[in-house]
Amino acid sequence: VAGASEGAALPARGTNSVADIAAAKEADSVAEVASVAAPPAQEQGLSLSSIALGAVAGAVAATGLAAMRSKSDGTPAFSYEAPPVPPKETVEGSVLYHAEHTATSTPANAAEPNAYQAYVAASASVADRILENWNATQAKFDKENPKQVYYLSMEFLQGRALTNALGNLELTDEYAAALRKLGYSLEDVVAAEQDMALGNGGLGRLASCFLDSIASLELPGWGYGLRYKYGLFKQALEGVDQTEAPESWLDRSNVWEVPRYDVTYPIRFGGEVDAKGNWAAAEHFEAMAYDTPIPGFRTRNTISLRLWQAKPASDLFDLPSFNAGRHQDALKSVADAEALCAVLYPGDDSREGKALRLKQQYMLCSASIQDILATFKRRSGGKANLADLPEKVTMQLNDTHPTLGIPELMRLLMDEEGLSFDAAWKITSQCVNYTNHTVLPEALEKWSYDLVQEVLPRHLQIIEQIDAMYAKQHPSAPEATRIIGYTTPEVEEEEEAEAGAKGAKEAAAAAKAAPAPVPDVVRMANMCVIAGKYVNGVAAIHSEIVKDDVFNDFYQIWPDKFQNKTNGVTLRRWVAFCNPSLTKLINEKLGSDAWLSDWKQLERLREFADDADFQAAWRASKLENKKALAEYVYETQGIELNPEVAMFDIQVKRIHEYKRQLLNILGVIYKYKQMKEMSKAELDAVVPRAVMIGGKAFATYTQAKRIVKLINAVGKVVNADKAVGDKLKVAFLPNYNVSLAEKIIPATEISQHISTAGMEASGTSNMKFALN
Repeated sequence: VAGASEGAALPARGTNSVADIAAAKEADSVAEVASVAAPPAQEQGLSLSSIALGAVAGAVAATGLAAMRSKSDGTPAFSYEAPPVPPKETVEGSVLYHAEHTATSTPANAAEPNAYQAYVAASASVADRILENWNATQAKFDKENPKQVYYLSMEFLQGRALTNALGNLELTDEYAAALRKLGYSLEDVVAAEQDMALGNGGLGRLASCFLDSIASLELPGWGYGLRYKYGLFKQALEGVDQTEAPESWLDRSNVWEVPRYDVTYPIRFGGEVDAKGNWAAAEHFEAMAYDTPIPGFRTRNTISLRLWQAKPASDLFDLPSFNAGRHQDALKSVADAEALCAVLYPGDDSREGKALRLKQQYMLCSASIQDILATFKRRSGGKANLADLPEKVTMQLNDTHPTLGIPELMRLLMDEEGLSFDAAWKITSQCVNYTNHTVLPEALEKWSYDLVQEVLPRHLQIIEQIDAMYAKQHPSAPEATRIIGYTTPEVEEEEEAEAGAKGAKEAAAAAKAAPAPVPDVVRMANMCVIAGKYVNGVAAIHSEIVKDDVFNDFYQIWPDKFQNKTNGVTLRRWVAFCNPSLTKLINEKLGSDAWLSDWKQLERLREFADDADFQAAWRASKLENKKALAEYVYETQGIELNPEVAMFDIQVKRIHEYKRQLLNILGVIYKYKQMKEMSKAELDAVVPRAVMIGGKAFATYTQAKRIVKLINAVGKVVNADKAVGDKLKVAFLPNYNVSLAEKIIPATEISQHISTAGMEASGTSNMKFALN
């Protein structure tokens, strides 16, 4: 408190009116003023904002600025229950500071105890601690200018950020204790956070695990994605049918992200291009960066996930049309920008849907590569030599979605930097690597030639140049390896009959006049293999299938290009943070938690396999997790499960025919029909089983949605059968995401991984279940 005199005594603890606080104006700090005694926050039932306001009131009074601190008779004009507020530097004080200064509600609404407000305050407090490391990491990268990996992915299935940040910073216990003092449980506060709706399946979860590991291993890396406002969709059930609604994760902003208003790049679509490559685009947007910190485990290394949000170029807003009442026309660019990042994987049954997906992929690639080049130039200190780009940059394409990064890097090097095609190709082919995630032919993206020409005419020119170069260098390569696929227009039957009736000379002339093949498709996976320095599968078996089947023709040309990189999961999120009781048990037996950074240490648990006490403790941990899941299923689905006796049999994956949820539910039907034919003695001998299936069926995937319907219909019949009772229960768990997985996986006793043989590239969920 500025100007306070020394030596004045504080009032006795227990007084808490503003007048009493004001009498303490000689205190050495606001913290001392605020510490005049009061009951603990949880005993008063105060909201965080009330607690924080108590500290503010104390500080104001202590500086002599409270003009109405008492009436003429000496009684307080008003009193305020001011609980003790610790210094901002402490965890508790930091949370209280953000309860007041990181406001997300009006003061009136914030006055009520609110887990979401507590989540915002706690998250902002943690983010403060991360920020210093985050800035230091970027400063270190800029100074040392290392070779850096840039991970481009359409999906990042992050899960809740607060749990992960607290765990990686090893502050979970401290924040749990501080929140308890403030009247909140960490579990309730964490539950107030919605998952970032940036992904759907294993592709996105792998990307997120990679970022966590890159940060923890202190490697220079960065992730690039799109900031989807509504995610894929929020799944719910209406009767037995799946329904879809927008995800609402951004409705109340995102405390973890930092908007970078100074990081924007132009994005263009459509228009015309001349023979020299001059592109006059028809649509113009800007991509703006939003950064999320990814803290490593037991390290200061904190990397970034940079997400792009489309916005219309301000100078293209049609103000005259708007003022003339043509509002929709004037706002078209705003609506088009909103659509670009509205939804992950928009429905592509229509040409418009396909065009939107193509635009999304290009926006991710263009903004990211412009940013990569800007970083390269900045770190080179004004002495950038683009020929050195492969020494400083490697871009990992997570599946074929970011393939357009290849022609976009070529375009930027040629059109913006003035390099020749050959020079640009030499650089590009050394900077790009491709991860293949599928052996399904339909999942190897192919775009209509006409659509690419319409949306990205300049890029199609470059793709045709790459394809022509490949054909020239490998003239004997099969047509199926070309990037551009051709088709021959069909000749009408009448024309064929007429041609057959002519003599040999006429027939030969007719053959010459037959329609020439026309370009039909652009094969994105082929472009990735041709341009990529390396191509990897994601499991040993999958990588062999890639070499022997999917890309065998390419493997014959470039055998050294193909590698295996087995997918993995992070032990922190998938054991330590989601299963604390098991983690505690493992730590006790192994003597430390060093296994969280070295999973091979888990092999030492073998020596306790026959230890009866260890087995009992393991079963107790499992039962604790089963009870928590059973409670969740009852609260959300109204289905009662008995965790004490039922074996939890679970399959959670996105709904797809090759993942065979249909086979699973047919097995349930078979078991149920068997039970109905059993005698009472036979039924009594059956081990009770609770079958749970979860996963999203894509909105336009009719057969997958029918499988969801069947699962729920079977559940209604089985769960209502009193004769079967607890011997068999069936529950569908809607809106499967990372947070739900963290509840399901620790409680599982049998996990179903029954995808059609050879079709599952890796499937990392089996690792998560096995670890638990």
